[in-house]
Amino acid sequence: MKRQLISPNLKLIAATASLAVLVLQGCVPIVAAGVGTGVAATIDRRPYGTQVTDNEIEIKLGNQISSKFGDTRARVVVTSFNRWVLLTGQTADEAGKAEAERMARAYPNVAQVFNELTVGWPASLTTRSNDTLITSNLKARLINTDGISANDIKVVTERNTAFLMGLVTQREASIAVDVARTTKGVERVVQVFQIISDEEAKRLSPPPAGDQSAPAATPR
Repeated sequence: MKRQLISPNLKLIAATASLAVLVLQGCVPIVAAGVGTGVAATIDRRPYGTQVTDNEIEIKLGNQISSKFGDTRARVVVTSFNRWVLLTGQTADEAGKAEAERMARAYPNVAQVFNELTVGWPASLTTRSNDTLITSNLKARLINTDGISANDIKVVTERNTAFLMGLVTQREASIAVDVARTTKGVERVVQVFQIISDEEAKRLSPPPAGDQSAPAATPR
Protein backbone atom coordinates (compact mmCIF):
# COMPACT_ATOMS: atom_id res chain seq x y z
CA MET A 1 0.00 0.00 0.00
CA LYS A 2 1.36 3.41 -0.97
CA ARG A 3 1.70 6.01 1.75
CA GLN A 4 0.69 9.55 0.89
CA LEU A 5 3.35 12.06 1.86
CA ILE A 6 2.19 15.31 3.47
CA SER A 7 4.40 18.34 3.13
CA PRO A 8 5.41 20.30 6.28
CA ASN A 9 3.41 23.29 5.02
CA LEU A 10 0.21 21.24 4.81
CA LYS A 11 0.81 19.92 8.32
CA LEU A 12 1.21 23.48 9.58
CA ILE A 13 -2.04 24.55 7.88
CA ALA A 14 -3.92 21.61 9.41
CA ALA A 15 -2.56 22.37 12.88
CA THR A 16 -3.51 26.03 12.56
CA ALA A 17 -7.04 25.13 11.48
CA SER A 18 -7.42 22.79 14.45
CA LEU A 19 -6.31 25.52 16.85
CA ALA A 20 -8.81 27.94 15.31
CA VAL A 21 -11.65 25.51 16.00
CA LEU A 22 -10.56 25.24 19.65
CA VAL A 23 -10.48 29.01 20.01
CA LEU A 24 -14.02 29.33 18.61
CA GLN A 25 -15.23 26.74 21.10
CA GLY A 26 -13.61 28.66 23.95
CA CYS A 27 -11.42 25.67 24.78
CA VAL A 28 -7.85 26.80 24.41
CA PRO A 29 -6.14 24.04 26.41
CA ILE A 30 -3.24 23.93 28.80
CA VAL A 31 -1.68 20.46 28.84
CA ALA A 32 -0.59 19.38 32.30
CA ALA A 33 1.62 16.32 32.25
CA GLY A 34 0.81 13.61 34.78
CA VAL A 35 2.39 10.23 35.31
CA GLY A 36 2.38 8.87 31.79
CA THR A 37 -0.68 10.93 30.80
CA GLY A 38 -1.58 14.41 29.62
CA VAL A 39 -4.69 16.19 30.87
CA ALA A 40 -6.12 19.19 29.00
CA ALA A 41 -7.37 22.12 31.09
CA THR A 42 -9.12 25.24 29.84
CA ILE A 43 -8.37 28.77 30.99
CA ASP A 44 -11.39 29.67 33.11
CA ARG A 45 -12.46 30.25 36.71
CA ARG A 46 -12.60 26.59 37.74
CA PRO A 47 -9.70 25.15 39.73
CA TYR A 48 -7.64 22.67 37.73
CA GLY A 49 -8.86 19.73 39.85
CA THR A 50 -12.49 20.65 39.14
CA GLN A 51 -11.78 20.78 35.41
CA VAL A 52 -10.35 17.26 35.59
CA THR A 53 -13.45 16.10 37.49
CA ASP A 54 -15.76 17.72 34.92
CA ASN A 55 -13.89 16.01 32.10
CA GLU A 56 -14.19 12.65 33.84
CA ILE A 57 -17.91 13.12 34.46
CA GLU A 58 -18.57 13.95 30.81
CA ILE A 59 -16.63 10.97 29.48
CA LYS A 60 -17.40 8.24 32.01
CA LEU A 61 -21.01 9.15 32.76
CA GLY A 62 -21.64 9.61 29.05
CA ASN A 63 -20.23 6.14 28.38
CA GLN A 64 -22.35 4.61 31.14
CA ILE A 65 -25.54 6.11 29.75
CA SER A 66 -24.64 5.07 26.19
CA SER A 67 -23.98 1.52 27.37
CA LYS A 68 -27.31 1.47 29.20
CA PHE A 69 -29.47 2.66 26.32
CA GLY A 70 -27.55 2.03 23.12
CA ASP A 71 -27.79 4.19 20.01
CA THR A 72 -31.38 3.27 19.11
CA ARG A 73 -33.08 4.14 22.41
CA ALA A 74 -31.38 7.41 23.25
CA ARG A 75 -28.85 10.08 22.34
CA VAL A 76 -27.76 11.68 25.58
CA VAL A 77 -25.11 14.41 25.70
CA VAL A 78 -23.49 14.95 29.11
CA THR A 79 -21.96 18.37 29.80
CA SER A 80 -20.37 19.19 33.16
CA PHE A 81 -19.18 22.56 34.44
CA ASN A 82 -18.06 22.99 38.04
CA ARG A 83 -19.80 19.66 38.80
CA TRP A 84 -23.17 20.90 37.52
CA VAL A 85 -24.35 18.40 34.91
CA LEU A 86 -26.53 19.25 31.94
CA LEU A 87 -28.26 16.43 30.03
CA THR A 88 -29.34 17.23 26.48
CA GLY A 89 -30.51 15.10 23.59
CA GLN A 90 -33.37 12.66 23.23
CA THR A 91 -34.70 9.46 24.78
CA ALA A 92 -37.31 7.04 23.43
CA ASP A 93 -39.70 7.55 26.36
CA GLU A 94 -40.20 9.30 29.70
CA ALA A 95 -38.84 6.29 31.55
CA GLY A 96 -35.53 6.60 29.71
CA LYS A 97 -35.37 10.32 30.47
CA ALA A 98 -35.91 9.63 34.17
CA GLU A 99 -33.35 6.81 34.19
CA ALA A 100 -30.66 8.99 32.60
CA GLU A 101 -31.26 11.61 35.28
CA ARG A 102 -31.09 8.99 38.03
CA MET A 103 -27.74 7.76 36.70
CA ALA A 104 -26.41 11.33 36.60
CA ARG A 105 -27.50 12.10 40.17
CA ALA A 106 -25.90 8.89 41.41
CA TYR A 107 -22.57 9.55 39.72
CA PRO A 108 -19.71 10.54 42.09
CA ASN A 109 -18.90 14.26 42.48
CA VAL A 110 -22.02 15.49 40.67
CA ALA A 111 -23.47 18.46 42.57
CA GLN A 112 -26.52 19.35 40.44
CA VAL A 113 -28.33 17.82 37.47
CA PHE A 114 -30.35 19.71 34.88
CA ASN A 115 -32.40 17.33 32.76
CA GLU A 116 -33.18 18.98 29.41
CA LEU A 117 -33.71 15.71 27.54
CA THR A 118 -36.70 15.53 25.23
CA VAL A 119 -38.72 12.46 24.32
CA GLY A 120 -38.61 11.49 20.66
CA TRP A 121 -36.37 10.32 17.85
CA PRO A 122 -32.68 11.29 18.09
CA ALA A 123 -31.83 14.50 16.25
CA SER A 124 -30.69 14.03 12.66
CA LEU A 125 -27.16 14.67 11.48
CA THR A 126 -28.38 17.80 9.69
CA THR A 127 -29.93 19.14 12.89
CA ARG A 128 -26.80 18.41 14.90
CA SER A 129 -24.61 20.08 12.28
CA ASN A 130 -26.80 23.18 12.44
CA ASP A 131 -26.53 23.17 16.23
CA THR A 132 -22.74 23.00 15.96
CA LEU A 133 -22.76 26.01 13.62
CA ILE A 134 -24.96 27.97 16.04
CA THR A 135 -22.58 27.14 18.90
CA SER A 136 -19.56 28.30 16.89
CA ASN A 137 -21.25 31.54 15.84
CA LEU A 138 -22.41 32.25 19.39
CA LYS A 139 -18.95 31.60 20.84
CA ALA A 140 -17.39 33.87 18.23
CA ARG A 141 -19.80 36.65 19.21
CA LEU A 142 -19.05 36.15 22.91
CA ILE A 143 -15.32 36.46 22.18
CA ASN A 144 -15.96 39.83 20.55
CA THR A 145 -18.25 41.14 23.31
CA ASP A 146 -16.93 43.59 25.91
CA GLY A 147 -17.56 42.97 29.59
CA ILE A 148 -17.30 39.17 29.53
CA SER A 149 -14.70 36.48 28.94
CA ALA A 150 -15.83 33.78 26.51
CA ASN A 151 -13.56 31.31 28.31
CA ASP A 152 -15.84 31.53 31.35
CA ILE A 153 -18.96 30.58 29.40
CA LYS A 154 -19.69 27.13 28.00
CA VAL A 155 -22.23 26.89 25.17
CA VAL A 156 -24.28 23.82 24.27
CA THR A 157 -26.87 23.95 21.48
CA GLU A 158 -29.61 21.37 21.05
CA ARG A 159 -32.30 21.82 18.38
CA ASN A 160 -31.85 25.61 18.26
CA THR A 161 -31.88 25.98 22.05
CA ALA A 162 -28.71 27.54 23.45
CA PHE A 163 -27.69 26.43 26.94
CA LEU A 164 -25.23 28.68 28.75
CA MET A 165 -23.06 27.37 31.60
CA GLY A 166 -20.29 28.96 33.65
CA LEU A 167 -19.17 30.79 36.78
CA VAL A 168 -20.29 34.35 36.05
CA THR A 169 -21.57 37.49 37.74
CA GLN A 170 -25.17 38.58 37.26
CA ARG A 171 -23.99 41.33 34.92
CA GLU A 172 -21.96 38.89 32.83
CA ALA A 173 -24.92 36.51 32.67
CA SER A 174 -27.19 39.27 31.37
CA ILE A 175 -24.70 40.25 28.68
CA ALA A 176 -24.23 36.63 27.56
CA VAL A 177 -27.99 36.00 27.40
CA ASP A 178 -28.51 39.11 25.26
CA VAL A 179 -25.80 37.92 22.87
CA ALA A 180 -27.34 34.44 22.68
CA ARG A 181 -30.85 35.73 22.05
CA THR A 182 -29.66 37.80 19.10
CA THR A 183 -27.53 35.05 17.53
CA LYS A 184 -28.87 33.73 14.23
CA GLY A 185 -30.66 30.40 14.61
CA VAL A 186 -31.18 30.58 18.37
CA GLU A 187 -34.86 30.13 19.25
CA ARG A 188 -34.54 29.70 23.01
CA VAL A 189 -31.91 30.45 25.67
CA VAL A 190 -31.58 28.46 28.90
CA GLN A 191 -29.28 29.68 31.67
CA VAL A 192 -27.40 27.06 33.69
CA PHE A 193 -25.12 29.69 35.18
CA GLN A 194 -23.66 29.61 38.67
CA ILE A 195 -23.91 33.25 39.74
CA ILE A 196 -21.01 34.61 41.79
CA SER A 197 -20.15 38.03 43.20
CA ASP A 198 -17.80 40.51 41.54
CA GLU A 199 -15.27 39.84 44.30
CA GLU A 200 -15.47 36.09 43.78
CA ALA A 201 -15.11 36.52 40.02
CA LYS A 202 -11.97 38.59 40.51
CA ARG A 203 -10.52 36.02 42.92
CA LEU A 204 -11.21 33.06 40.65
CA SER A 205 -10.18 34.63 37.34
CA PRO A 206 -6.80 33.51 35.96
CA PRO A 207 -4.11 36.22 36.07
CA PRO A 208 -3.33 38.04 32.80
CA ALA A 209 -0.79 36.34 30.55
CA GLY A 210 2.73 37.13 31.71
CA ASP A 211 1.59 38.47 35.10
CA GLN A 212 3.58 36.49 37.64
CA SER A 213 2.60 38.72 40.58
CA ALA A 214 -1.13 38.03 40.52
CA PRO A 215 -2.22 35.46 43.13
CA ALA A 216 -3.50 32.12 41.91
CA ALA A 217 -7.18 31.30 42.37
CA THR A 218 -7.83 29.40 45.56
CA PRO A 219 -9.42 25.97 44.94
CA ARG A 220 -12.96 25.68 46.25
